Amino acid sequence: YTGHMKVLVLYRPFSEHARKVEEFLRDLQRQHDVEQKNLQVIDIDSRDGISTASLYDVMTTPAIVVITDAGGYVTSWTGPDLPLLRDVAVYTFAR
Repeated sequence: YTGHMKVLVLYRPFSEHARKVEEFLRDLQRQHDVEQKNLQVIDIDSRDGISTASLYDVMTTPAIVVITDAGGYVTSWTGPDLPLLRDVAVYTFAR
């Protein structure tokens, strides 16, 4: 695939995983200079979060879903064990 991709991060802001997810996002932006437009953080309990989780079959949080600009599924990680920063950052750069 050539083009831009987006990284969607679905989580519950007031859950036991919230701090870990928020630190992950901070580090991702700080260490890998990820542009905000390529990263979308979504409260899974919001209307947008519920529809996004349903669309990409997300059953567990936190979840990180990589999609194409057109919304096509590329890959994802779910559950409390977050991926390595570089494994996510690679999807945030134009190909």
